[in-house]
Amino acid sequence: MITIRKLDQDSKPVFSYTGDLVARDATSITIQARFGRSDVDQGYVVFRTGDRMVEWFYMDRWYNIFALYDVDDDQLKGWYCNITRPAVITDTEVGWADLALDVWVTPTGEVRVVDEDEFEQLPLDAEVRSAAWQAVADIFEHVERRESPFDTLPAKDYPAKQRLDS
Repeated sequence: MITIRKLDQDSKPVFSYTGDLVARDATSITIQARFGRSDVDQGYVVFRTGDRMVEWFYMDRWYNIFALYDVDDDQLKGWYCNITRPAVITDTEVGWADLALDVWVTPTGEVRVVDEDEFEQLPLDAEVRSAAWQAVADIFEHVERRESPFDTLPAKDYPAKQRLDS
């Protein structure tokens, strides 16, 4: 069991949960967990209690990625990408500081940047803001190239960097 601790932009605890180790290397860890909170309707996806999540955390990237699978039929709903400070990973814990900005990727590869207004309200310096927007661009590139964990996306038949309206 690994404890995952979500922190706010100032590294203050928001909530924690546990998950099972799937894989680990020198700069990342992959966890499988269940969504343990009450249902959350984001407007474009509903996180349901018991949904399965495969989560990738990185010590050298400004984001994490959660593949979200439905609790009833285990169908992929999409990937929720949190823009964060690089994760702190130990043998027993993962800590990540959320920067509010998020990217949603559908199972067909459409990409939506969300919570830009929340991000703009955070008291962040220019360097952190730049790193966050670079992380968004990096996620778009990973989707475009069908790189893991987006390697299960169908072959693209739409222009690069297509975005859904927020």
